[in-house]
Amino acid sequence: MDKREDFQGEALEINELGLFKTDKKEKTKKPGKLKELMKFLGPAFVVSVAYVDPGNFATNISGGSYFGYALIWVILWSNIIAIFLQTMSAKLGIATGCNLPEMCAKVFPRKLNWCFWIISELGAMATDLAEFLGATLGLYLLFRIPMIYAGLLTGVITYLICYMEKYGQKVIEIIISVLVGIISAAYILELVIVRPDWTQVGIHAIVPMLPNGDALLIAVGMLGATVMPHVIYLHSHLVLERRKGTSDAEKLKHFKMEKIDLNIAMNIAFIINAAMVIVSATVFFKNGVRVDTIEQAHQSMQPIAGYLSSGAFGIALLAAGLSSSAVGTMAGQTIMKGFVNISIPINVRRLITMAPALIIIALGINPMRALVLSQVALSFILPFPMIQMIYIANSKDLMGTLVNKKSTKIVGAVIVSMVVILNAVLIYMSLTGAA
Repeated sequence: MDKREDFQGEALEINELGLFKTDKKEKTKKPGKLKELMKFLGPAFVVSVAYVDPGNFATNISGGSYFGYALIWVILWSNIIAIFLQTMSAKLGIATGCNLPEMCAKVFPRKLNWCFWIISELGAMATDLAEFLGATLGLYLLFRIPMIYAGLLTGVITYLICYMEKYGQKVIEIIISVLVGIISAAYILELVIVRPDWTQVGIHAIVPMLPNGDALLIAVGMLGATVMPHVIYLHSHLVLERRKGTSDAEKLKHFKMEKIDLNIAMNIAFIINAAMVIVSATVFFKNGVRVDTIEQAHQSMQPIAGYLSSGAFGIALLAAGLSSSAVGTMAGQTIMKGFVNISIPINVRRLITMAPALIIIALGINPMRALVLSQVALSFILPFPMIQMIYIANSKDLMGTLVNKKSTKIVGAVIVSMVVILNAVLIYMSLTGAA
């Protein structure tokens, strides 16, 4: 290896926690650096949708209406955990050339993989259930379309978005990014309209506090709605589109670019989530209104903040529901093929993932009860992809130069333990009716 190649390897050294790390040797920007970066942007924006889905709307609005700005710090720390997990997922795909389900098929016994597949597929279906209900509710609130027809329309739109994958992954990434942009614009408008107390926002983003025991329950719910199992599987698949080389230097460069993609996309998701809490605190908490459902939030917002604000809320909910439904369906496709390599046509895989949500809407089952049950399912399933991913990422033989360092292993073990404990609390809350 000559000096220039050695220099490249050193300059591409990365911080495994998913945060930026500068290098003096990188200060000299090469021409076309931005153009090169643009080629790698996209996968993290698709993944970020899972962190601003209808489940986040419900928990963030409830937290803001009950405790004002006090729980904004929960959003910050949930985002840090999410960045760590998604960074590791991307690293696994870049290092191995396989997505997480495919690596599980190589590493674990076939019988165990059948169990993993069933559990993960249930998780993808539970995710799609929540997303479909959110998009359906968005159509109902905005256009007063009956729930059953709104659900069918959501299914058609979701299928069309996923069908566009036929023309390349980049097309899907652009569509999802546009929908994320709509959500962002809607909440920027909300913030302009409601005029929050930015000093208090800043304080509560930095200083952790729990006003009472009920705040702990909502905080756990906010974390449970943020960290999602299906996108841990999906991200390791999406990065493969950009994986062109197999040398260490090429992998390190790809990983570095994906980290930038992640930092941009996930911090946009953080801003949207924080805005949900801020708007809810400003509109509802200050006026003594306690909100427990998305529909109640939409109805209460108009007389307090005006028609424009409630309209922006409905548009954001619809964009979040449609985009996250598509992402959930894509994750279901990846899971179904990866673990046990079942040869099922892609359109059938999409329909299988979407079917439970459409059935529940058609049967007229209480949407909020269905959301609670899906939340329990996701909380139970979450530890599986986390443990699978960390086990594989700790293997030098499988990961090569991108193997987890000792510090990353420690942080990973702490995060997994913390998320498992908190999600156990969330399951208990949901089953006992405390959530």
